[in-house]
Amino acid sequence: MHFEPIQYIFGHTLWCGLDLKLTPATLIPRPETAELVEKIINYQLSTINCHVLDVGTGSGCIAIALKKAHPEWQVTGIDISAEAIAVAKENAIRNNVDVNFYQRDIFSDFNETFNLIVSNPPYVRESEKSSMRPNVLNFEPPTALFVPDNDPLRFYRRIAELKPDFLFFEINEAFASEMEELLASQGYTDIQLSNDIYGKTRIVQGRMA
Repeated sequence: MHFEPIQYIFGHTLWCGLDLKLTPATLIPRPETAELVEKIINYQLSTINCHVLDVGTGSGCIAIALKKAHPEWQVTGIDISAEAIAVAKENAIRNNVDVNFYQRDIFSDFNETFNLIVSNPPYVRESEKSSMRPNVLNFEPPTALFVPDNDPLRFYRRIAELKPDFLFFEINEAFASEMEELLASQGYTDIQLSNDIYGKTRIVQGRMA
């Protein structure tokens, strides 16, 4: 059997009311990620002109959905993949929003400050490959999925160091308590964990005291 996801066969998907172009350079947006977006949209942010950074933007789905919901926000998406950024830029045009997309490594130097950072970074451990479905393992971009077993929180740690006012992550449910500890150690408060529609701990949020 071939197992190629239908979203790649057709080259697009409908997600959160958006029509998104997809290629094998970008992850297919999941319902869990839609829940992350909804959590941010429903959160009562104290700042009106919010400067948002979406780390590992991929197809641009999170950044574009947030800009659609809050046109007054300044939204930036970054990804290490030039191919993904090209898709994200096309998706912004496709959905009539003005989002800044840049190819950039989160482990490079950052001088900017942000009111809110959101990320669905790579969080699947290499050791979890054996339990994954072939439609994911054989077709979706591995750099957007996998982290080494000996440092599975590397992206979260780096992003938390940027100290935005508000932080929202999609996470591996296996590391929920470790994520709470990580954010607390970086000075975040009001740390909350949320389950996804499948009952798995999938979202963590916090704010800088």
